Amino acid sequence: MKSRFNFKTMFFGLVAVAMASPIAAQNMDFQPDLQFYRQPGFQGLNVFETSKEDNVPFDGLKVRVGGDFALQFQGIGHSNENPGIGDSLSDLSSNFNLPTANLNIDVQLADGMRMHLRTYLSSRHHNEAWVKGGYIQIDKLDWISEGFGESVMKMLTIKIGMNDINYGDAHYRRTDNAMAIYNPFVGNYLMDSFTTEAFGEVVIQKNGIIGVVGITNSKLNQNVKNPNEDIVPTFYGKLGYDSQVNEDLRVRITGSVLYSGGYGNGGYLYSGDRGGSRYYHVMETDAQDNFRSGRYSPGFKKFTSFQINPFVKWKSLEFFGVFEVASGDKSEAATGGSVTQLGAEALYRFGSKEQFYVGGRYNSVSGKETEDGADLGISRIQGGFGWFMTHNVLTKLEYVTQDYSGAAYDGTQFQGGNFNGIVLEAVIGF
Repeated sequence: MKSRFNFKTMFFGLVAVAMASPIAAQNMDFQPDLQFYRQPGFQGLNVFETSKEDNVPFDGLKVRVGGDFALQFQGIGHSNENPGIGDSLSDLSSNFNLPTANLNIDVQLADGMRMHLRTYLSSRHHNEAWVKGGYIQIDKLDWISEGFGESVMKMLTIKIGMNDINYGDAHYRRTDNAMAIYNPFVGNYLMDSFTTEAFGEVVIQKNGIIGVVGITNSKLNQNVKNPNEDIVPTFYGKLGYDSQVNEDLRVRITGSVLYSGGYGNGGYLYSGDRGGSRYYHVMETDAQDNFRSGRYSPGFKKFTSFQINPFVKWKSLEFFGVFEVASGDKSEAATGGSVTQLGAEALYRFGSKEQFYVGGRYNSVSGKETEDGADLGISRIQGGFGWFMTHNVLTKLEYVTQDYSGAAYDGTQFQGGNFNGIVLEAVIGF
């Protein structure tokens, strides 16, 4: 086991993170109400596409300045079954991770027109501030003329920008750098479908039916050079149903598909998160510094992915699932790969205002990266407890264990690999 797990250090770390959370526990009533907007914090839980309810009157331009802050205390150890590489795995101790922070600017530009901009003030990948992305969202066309296209826009939303795309439902529950208040656990999914690209999409919502059609330019970093590069647009879509069946029961199920059609495409769907993983330096040697440690990407360039997501909330019980298959080619010489991801998480929320929760998540990836490649397998179990100290302040405690298996990892640092331990995270989002 390559770790130095110090229980005394861990204890003081837990106390420090727990005490840090209330620092920003403030009344957020000074923030303006925006149209067709997902509230940060407790009010935004289990919100997917923004509602088409037109319940905020427009009375002029409004600017909402918000932020996110996340700090973890990590006590994780790792090991493997490769004697040579196992000896060179980094020694891990119990300590704080680099705090992460976001600056969020949301502007009501006109009646039915809103802008979002997110800047990573600090992230695992970059400790300097840089713009993650943003978009413009159009839910009404009254800014053209009053009542223009009203019947169509009652069920239509248009989004255009440089931001994460609406493929699957898992991205609505994930951590986006410091924005971790919607994620009941500390880490994201193993095969994390999140990419920031130039995109345009149309969302249709009518009587619980949901449809999405979108297109991206397949690039994470934008550049007008290399005119002969084989850039083929990526297309994606979603179809689903979401219903509050009665006071106690809500049921939602969606299916999403994404097609990336060229070898010159970025293939960033599973490697586009530049904020970084929450599990720092796991399964790394001293010579490595992988900001996505603990995650997995098949590295496909020309591929098709589909994801099915059921969501059920009955009273205080909550279930969210992931069934995802990605099939395609890493290059013209490495074809025929296919990997499957399974995910299931169950939560029980309790307390007078459901401010507490306990839950668990199982997540696995298996398959081959090429037709003739060796089998690989990764499995992760997360169990945790959370406390919303206020609507905008959350503390999570998680135990995580992750295993690597399959011939694809023989002779590597992942052969018989495992990491496990405890992570405490303090989150503020407003």
